[in-house]
Amino acid sequence: MRIARYISALAALLFSAGLFAQEQGQPLTPEQEEKQFYEAVEHQLENYTEALDLADWQIFYMDSILVADYKGMRDELKGMGDAKVGNSDLYIVVQDRWAEKTYVAVRKVLNDEQWNKYLKMGAARAKKSRDKRALKREEKK
Repeated sequence: MRIARYISALAALLFSAGLFAQEQGQPLTPEQEEKQFYEAVEHQLENYTEALDLADWQIFYMDSILVADYKGMRDELKGMGDAKVGNSDLYIVVQDRWAEKTYVAVRKVLNDEQWNKYLKMGAARAKKSRDKRALKREEKK
């Protein structure tokens, strides 16, 4: 549950911050967007480091995974927004795809004990939700 909330919160943070700044008449500069992005990733990494008792090498890999995957998701969602894609299901598909990439990559970094904690932190529930949505999409085809 926490993982899904973090991913949703990150996506919401990225978009709401931009919308809020635009409503105030001050669009975020690219530097401000980047700063907010890295602060959100850093906060997420701190939570993982504390909860999972990560070693230094694991912190390095987790940081790389989170930055790469969140950046990829952010860029893809931003591209969809710029193209004025109105179907919210497509945004969910993109989020699910990137969340799955993160899930698979994190498994390679964590030992079994850490992985079980990670799953209990909400990753298992998020994975189950992603799988349900993917199954529904397949059934619609």
